[in-house]
Amino acid sequence: MKKRFAFALTHGACAVALALAGCAQPEQRVQPGMDQQAIVARLGPPKETYDLPNGGKRLMWPTQPMGSTTTAVDLDASGNTVSVRQVLQENEFYRAEVNKWTRNDVMIAFGRPFETAYFKRMDREVWTYRYLENNIDHMLFHFYFDAQGVLRQTQKQPDPKYDPSQRNVL
Repeated sequence: MKKRFAFALTHGACAVALALAGCAQPEQRVQPGMDQQAIVARLGPPKETYDLPNGGKRLMWPTQPMGSTTTAVDLDASGNTVSVRQVLQENEFYRAEVNKWTRNDVMIAFGRPFETAYFKRMDREVWTYRYLENNIDHMLFHFYFDAQGVLRQTQKQPDPKYDPSQRNVL
């Protein structure tokens, strides 16, 4: 009986490992130097495209509103990949410069938010993005803009969608 259990456990673990091996993240399937045509062949057409100040482009594949990732591929002016990364993560969010960045800067850096809101008393428009903190905790990251579109503050909080005690709050 113990041998059967060990055999089943070993084979089950192998099956899971093989299944996960086939789940490469989009950013792992793009290599520096690849051209836009090759990227689109691998990832499909981007859902968002933005012009970069250096004459290049940023292509984005978001999984929002329900997902928590956005793969961004930066192309140089000749259309070749310069960088590829998952941008909805804390170290990327903290690159945003309060009192300097605008809505446009946030849009280019992170793509369209999954949700926007306006807080009248604060006179702030808020853009919200879902992300995974440390690949474990489901979080929301908020960008607060003044009436001129300048970023005035940021905030993070646990995503109530994943907290059973908070599901009816929002």
